Amino acid sequence: MISSVRGLVLSALGSTASTATVVIEVGGVGLAVQVTPATALGVRINDEARLMTTLIVREDSLTLYGFPTAEELVVFELLVGVTGVGPKSALGVLAVLTPDQIAHAVAGDDDGAFRKVSGIGPKTAKLIVLSLAGKLAVTAASTPTRQPGATSVAASVQAALIGLGWSERVAAEAVDETLTELADAAGADSAPPAVAAVLRLALGRLGPAAHHATGSAAALATGKDRS
Repeated sequence: MISSVRGLVLSALGSTASTATVVIEVGGVGLAVQVTPATALGVRINDEARLMTTLIVREDSLTLYGFPTAEELVVFELLVGVTGVGPKSALGVLAVLTPDQIAHAVAGDDDGAFRKVSGIGPKTAKLIVLSLAGKLAVTAASTPTRQPGATSVAASVQAALIGLGWSERVAAEAVDETLTELADAAGADSAPPAVAAVLRLALGRLGPAAHHATGSAAALATGKDRS
């Protein structure tokens, strides 16, 4: 079992709205690791990265899934243990909801939080809540200001901007202004915007310095959101 990997990031590419692939060189070998878009945005090409991992073995494949924290890895493994939830769907849940949000949804019997995840239907969402009941620790929750999906997007984009050199304050302001503008245009009941779309708009809002964006964040911002 491969429990973790550490090495230089060779590439970080998004494949869908909920999954991405990071290639990390370990001992001269490039390991392809499936991650959430937020994780891909949080690494820089040619910089070192460390991910907690789990290897999923199938008859026709060996797939490595990686996470920046042990907490996300534990939640992923619990989700995969739910009937009807495969690795890709579990990764999709973590792309939309943080471990803490998942714990609160389960504790509050809120299967609606999981129905917002692409590929998770009402029956599976209810089964997730029933199967994970009592298995996740719940911390004190702050009053939410955005729906869970938008909160996850904000954190992902802010992390990417900080990684590209902007200060935490500047990044936070750019993300808040961008999300507010998108929410006003789309309406309160709209689905959370894609990470790539928000990142591209935030980079444009920050001005000429955005042209120097490199690595995984630039690739995700310019090439992914073409559905």
